[in-house]
Amino acid sequence: MEAFTLFHRSRSGRTCGEMTMMVLRRFMSGSLISRCGRGMRSELAQPGPYMKTARPQSDMAEFRKVFSKAKHIVVITGAGVSAESGVPTFRGAAGYWRKWQAQNLATPEAFFRNPSRVWEYYHYRRELVLTKSPNAAHVALAECEARLSRQGRSLVVISQSVDELHSRAGSQHVLEIHGSLFKTRCVRCGDVVVNHRSPICAALEGKGTPDPNADDANIPAELLPRCEKSTCNGLLRPNVVWFGETLNSDILTQVEKELDICDLCLLVGTSSIVYPAAMFAPQVAARGVPVAEFNLRTTPATSHFKFHFLGHCGTTLPPALQRHESEVI
Repeated sequence: MEAFTLFHRSRSGRTCGEMTMMVLRRFMSGSLISRCGRGMRSELAQPGPYMKTARPQSDMAEFRKVFSKAKHIVVITGAGVSAESGVPTFRGAAGYWRKWQAQNLATPEAFFRNPSRVWEYYHYRRELVLTKSPNAAHVALAECEARLSRQGRSLVVISQSVDELHSRAGSQHVLEIHGSLFKTRCVRCGDVVVNHRSPICAALEGKGTPDPNADDANIPAELLPRCEKSTCNGLLRPNVVWFGETLNSDILTQVEKELDICDLCLLVGTSSIVYPAAMFAPQVAARGVPVAEFNLRTTPATSHFKFHFLGHCGTTLPPALQRHESEVI
């Protein structure tokens, strides 16, 4: 994840939570922000109808009954799903590339100070992800979405990952709130383009080793990925949300709409400490919608949800989403 961790502070000194509220106030409707605020402070602090049913581990048969009746399902996924495909989370002890932590590279300042180093880092990540495949959780979500769509029901994935594994598994309705490793944005004209080239440019071929003893390639800016518009030729950057940047307002608007209409929410492989995504499920639970958490461990939000399934997502999610006996298609 490139942005908005709980403990991150902006250069202005604002906490992540303060920045998140500023972003949401700017880009999202008043109705959503008011519910988010209550969900994080008021409802979550006091017993409510959704808290009475919370449990450390839940009955799958009970969840399946709720699932069978749901018409609009929102699935919020995090780095834990990608990790089961072998994609590093770049957090904690694993959050280093060479001698730098991810948050020291994933910033606008780092890019404009040393675009070669940042592109080496993202080239490494792109090439690594291209060697990985969607796991059973990715596949279960894609298959469930396709099946439910034939029944006039919907399933949308709100992904905090940037690896496109949901799309590669076949999911059609994916909102990538942190962007994608396989899209670029021109720093001059702003053009966003899908780019799956390997390597993304000739100068980066064989570069990007994570070896802490490796030297920077120091690639000249003119040899780094460049905009292909004939009138531009500006420097390209990964189209991901970096620390200190705001999320895409159009995507946040789509997220708001999905959260407003969903009648079942799944929280899959996420730590519930990355904002603003950490606010989404509590907001839904606060209006009485069942939320089911699938994770390797409990999280700060677990006690506020109706269902919790402990274990690898690739093991717990497929049986939860398989065809219910009441489905006619």
